[in-house]
Amino acid sequence: QVQLVESGGGSVETGASLSLSCAVSGRTFSSFAMGWFRQAPGKEREFVASINWSGASTDYADSVKGRFTISRDNAKNTMYLQMSTLKPEDTAVYYCAVSLKYAGNYYTPRSLTEYAYWGQGTQVTVSS
Repeated sequence: QVQLVESGGGSVETGASLSLSCAVSGRTFSSFAMGWFRQAPGKEREFVASINWSGASTDYADSVKGRFTISRDNAKNTMYLQMSTLKPEDTAVYYCAVSLKYAGNYYTPRSLTEYAYWGQGTQVTVSS
């Protein structure tokens, strides 16, 4: 059984930084792309960032490009999201996910439907 567990969320002020982690257990995930999504109250879950199986290729939503950095450590079965210069509009529950689809070595999916497993989410609140 695959489990994804996010950690590192919290409440911070505008301009602060936070680092999220996503630990995967139950199977080796080093062959698969992974991603971060977020969902604010009353809004749909949206793409934040994704990373290919090796970490060589990444993709970001325009709203976080230049402020967030996605990375992974396959030896530790863990993915990370380093968030800096946080804004109130970054407030959301953040979810990590694993894609089981293979579409090339540099595959970095953006669509929710491309992901098979999800974590339970971690709350990030940014106050102004």
